[in-house]
Amino acid sequence: MAPAAPPSPVPSRWRWPALRLRPALQLLAGFTGVGLLMGNAAWLAMQADGSDTPWSRPYLWELTGALSAWVLLPLPLAAVLNAPSPRHGGWRRFLAVHGGAFLLFAALHTPLMVGSRQLLYELLGWGNYTHGPRALRVPMEWQKDVFSYLVLAAAFSLLRTWRESQQRALREAQLESELRSAQLRALSGQLDPHFLFNALNTLGAVMYEDLGRAERLLSDLGRVLRAGLEQGPTPLWGLAQERAHTERYVALLLARFGDRLQVTWELAPGLEEATVPRFALQLLVENAVKHNQDRTGPLRVRIGARRVAGALQLEVEDDGRGFSAASQVSEGVGLSTLRRVLALAYGPEARVEAGVGSLGGAQVRLLLPEPSGAPAGERAG
Repeated sequence: MAPAAPPSPVPSRWRWPALRLRPALQLLAGFTGVGLLMGNAAWLAMQADGSDTPWSRPYLWELTGALSAWVLLPLPLAAVLNAPSPRHGGWRRFLAVHGGAFLLFAALHTPLMVGSRQLLYELLGWGNYTHGPRALRVPMEWQKDVFSYLVLAAAFSLLRTWRESQQRALREAQLESELRSAQLRALSGQLDPHFLFNALNTLGAVMYEDLGRAERLLSDLGRVLRAGLEQGPTPLWGLAQERAHTERYVALLLARFGDRLQVTWELAPGLEEATVPRFALQLLVENAVKHNQDRTGPLRVRIGARRVAGALQLEVEDDGRGFSAASQVSEGVGLSTLRRVLALAYGPEARVEAGVGSLGGAQVRLLLPEPSGAPAGERAG
């Protein structure tokens, strides 16, 4: 039995822990050791009181109690996996999940323990096992179960936190390697291979007509290329930075295509500090233009961002040919790279969706969890 992969703060459905043989056997050995230690302590206490009860009895009592708790381990573990963190305001659900799990744990533990003792007494020829008056024994066992449940839930919570930190560290290490190649693709793969050539040709034409504009475009080109080459602390940055970078890129495209390209922004207010993958919007705009560059009429591209159900939604859509079979548009290297970066930075909760947008052409949408599902790079900072 081991914790599953890190869940979202409030799971949409109940998660049961994965059952794995090796952790289950390790826990069995641990609970057996605890039962033997408690049995030894009980036997010593009985000896100190002058009891003539055979030594085997306290060992069997404590072992059956410990092993019965081992059988019911999925209950506190499942509660840990499904209860939200109280730090994020989920106290009611936290208490409800753990309260329900404890009641079920305690209700099953005593009958399982008593039943196993009665069975073993018969098999060993010890006669009938008497648990004592239920009015006293059940409250006593439930008090012990409160302590046992709290220890188990706390231990599983600590183990889960440690595993999440290990997984974050692994993702960050993988992401650092992925980022090196992704930044190189800002000049080769992420940017169209002919982008630099076309931009320089455009600058050559503009400089004889408007020197001031040529200087601005040259500055935009330098900053676009520098952003791809510089090693940032994380592969993520603020949405305001991503917009500024993409606007410089769009300025170079507008200088080349003129009225054949129309770009509009629809960013909801208050998202400037939201964390997004570097070059995500620029890559999507580049794809939209590249797959419609033979279009004779104007190409409209809309860039949007908003919060939807606790997630940050980025989208880029156009009124071009879309993702039809006739367009021969495939996902390509760009979106595949973006999917890998999202998986490493955010885990399974981030996703890329492609389809038909409101403009009638292609639409690509990124859904990024926030704020409790903050990306690994942001957490590391």
